[in-house]
Amino acid sequence: MQAGAATQVAESRVDAVNGPEGGVLEWPEIDWRAVEDDVRRLRRRIFTASKAGDLKRVRNLQKLMLRSRSSALVSVRRVTEINAGRATAGVDGRTVLFDEHKIELVNWMQQRAVSWTAQPVKRVFIPKSNGGKRGLGIPVIVDRALQARVLNALEPEWEARFEPKSYGFRPGRGCQDAIGAIYLVVNGKNPHRQWALDADLAAAFDRINHDRLLAALGSFPAREQIRAWLKAGVIDKDGFTATEEGTPQGGVVSPLLLNVALHGMEEAAGVRYSKLGTKTVLRKDSPALIRYADDLVALCHTREQAEQVKARLSTWLAPRGLAFNEDKTRIVHVEDDGFDFLGFTVRRYGGKLLIKPSKAALRRNRQRLRAHMLALRGSNAQAVIRTMNPIVRGWSVYYRTVVSSQEFAALDDYMWKLNYKWAKHSHPNKPKRWIVNRYFGRFNPSRNDKWVLGDRESGTYLRKFAWTKIVRHQLVSGTASPDDPALTEYWAKRRRRGALPPMSKAVVSQLKTQGGRCSKCGDFLLHAEREPQSPQEWEQWARVTRQAITKEHILAPGQNGTPDELQTRLIHAHCQRRNTTTDGSPATAPARKPLGLA
Repeated sequence: MQAGAATQVAESRVDAVNGPEGGVLEWPEIDWRAVEDDVRRLRRRIFTASKAGDLKRVRNLQKLMLRSRSSALVSVRRVTEINAGRATAGVDGRTVLFDEHKIELVNWMQQRAVSWTAQPVKRVFIPKSNGGKRGLGIPVIVDRALQARVLNALEPEWEARFEPKSYGFRPGRGCQDAIGAIYLVVNGKNPHRQWALDADLAAAFDRINHDRLLAALGSFPAREQIRAWLKAGVIDKDGFTATEEGTPQGGVVSPLLLNVALHGMEEAAGVRYSKLGTKTVLRKDSPALIRYADDLVALCHTREQAEQVKARLSTWLAPRGLAFNEDKTRIVHVEDDGFDFLGFTVRRYGGKLLIKPSKAALRRNRQRLRAHMLALRGSNAQAVIRTMNPIVRGWSVYYRTVVSSQEFAALDDYMWKLNYKWAKHSHPNKPKRWIVNRYFGRFNPSRNDKWVLGDRESGTYLRKFAWTKIVRHQLVSGTASPDDPALTEYWAKRRRRGALPPMSKAVVSQLKTQGGRCSKCGDFLLHAEREPQSPQEWEQWARVTRQAITKEHILAPGQNGTPDELQTRLIHAHCQRRNTTTDGSPATAPARKPLGLA
């Protein structure tokens, strides 16, 4: 009897991961924790084989990943539920938002994707910080799902090979690591490398040489599929345009392809490492090169060395179809001029290194705050709070790892003036005292601040920049990758000790109690494949998380026969929508209350 039950449990687990016979499985029934573990194990096997130089085993494991149902499930979920552009259609005008369509796409990927022809991308333009526009190529949803599957097969191979100071678009790495690496090189009383080649590549995504890139991929099993995406072309308002170079900035696999194309840049710049015990450190006479995607800075001993690095890199980039953007590339001294990198200003003042938000970033943020407050004239306080809080939270969280206290205070002062002007415009005939009493007060119970904008009916209030604590970022170690099975404990410890997510203390506490997982499906509540890498991404993260996670009140049995008590737990919003009374779970009373993200 017990053996039969165990067999049924085992069979149900296999069905959850690999799909039942015939490929029919309801989307809400999928055990996502098991599926994610399945893909994670296979990624680690690819990484290990690549690290050992066993190319034959790497290719066999990659073929297995490309056939894996778990990989197909994870890929479809990524592009239809997790990615920010999940509701954005390509040239075919199609999206996949319903559960039954997601399962159909998974089954199609496993059974009929071989005959698929890559579709052109849809060209859209988004504003850049300098006032220009950046072109994005949006693939159709089917190509996005296929690219996500290819990414799972290709990325761990290259994670085992990438250089230690490459931080852009890689799992477990980000902007804060790049800034932290710069800090380690330039900090100190008398650092050796005080000359900086502050460089930017001109239209890197659009100019990558296809032949060179495909040659770097070697015998990768999906190499011809990648070639088809590269050659698929672009459709914009002027019609179809063939693509003879570049990879569309907007594709799921495009950032990885850029990193593959730029792999070897440190060696080309003359960067050399040596062993010091168990550690790998820069040689004393070597420059240091820190790269985030197509933005890079080379820190050198002298101006002459910086010029030599630039000349070497220019020669190395040319066969790859790339070149420096001369308008944004310059050689500066860290003490005299400093430089801006990823929205931060790096400069030494009187022998002391200070990294701050750049003046350009502050100016852009003020302009955005002003534009939003002008647009909100005529709206009520709740609309102002709902619109502005993600902006305040996103900007302050991105810059919380550097010397930002003065900038936060200055922005709070600027924001208060905007708030008062908005309130005065809403009530032009009311005196100042009436306006202050109506809209300002000690709305935040944990702050003795009577100048907080709030809504007296709901109790919601507008956050301040200065409420975000300065938290030093823990720099990722050397070539460490989440795909390395030998570093499982390192990454677990790093997650435990990392900066808290920008949520209320109550929600963070509840997340820790639940182990960061949904109490319904067991999957992670916060998808942190990589942290948001800009103030706008943090802002979007706050908005999406607010919609994706909700509170649920459950009636749980009391202890020692005491009456049932009402407890709170965090679940995915889609899990709450799918909840039924037939699943055997306790009775629920849904409650859409703020999650501390407002």
